[in-house]
Amino acid sequence: QVRLVESGGGLVQAGGSLRLSCTTSGRTFRSAVMAWFRQAPGKEREFVAAVSWSGGRTYYADSAKGRFTISSDNAKNTVYLEMNSLKFEDTAVYYCAARRPGVTMRVDDYDYWGQGIQVTVSS
Repeated sequence: QVRLVESGGGLVQAGGSLRLSCTTSGRTFRSAVMAWFRQAPGKEREFVAAVSWSGGRTYYADSAKGRFTISSDNAKNTVYLEMNSLKFEDTAVYYCAARRPGVTMRVDDYDYWGQGIQVTVSS
């Protein structure tokens, strides 16, 4: 069983910060690509950020650059998303996802998904 579990979501005011965590289990992910996606009500799921588990290379959507930071802790099998300067537009359910090596921004290219965690930005 491959399992991805997100944590760290919640309610925050605009301008605030949150740190999401994604803990993996069921298999090793040292050669995988991990990513964060988000989906707002009535919207399609969209790419936020990705990291290569082995190489540590990071990738960001334009909406996340300069505000969000993705990182990984291989020993803990955990991926993080540090979100700063949050905006109303960041409100969404955030999903952790994994796939074989090879970074993409396409939802359909990812094989494993967490159940999602709500992030709500208010004022």
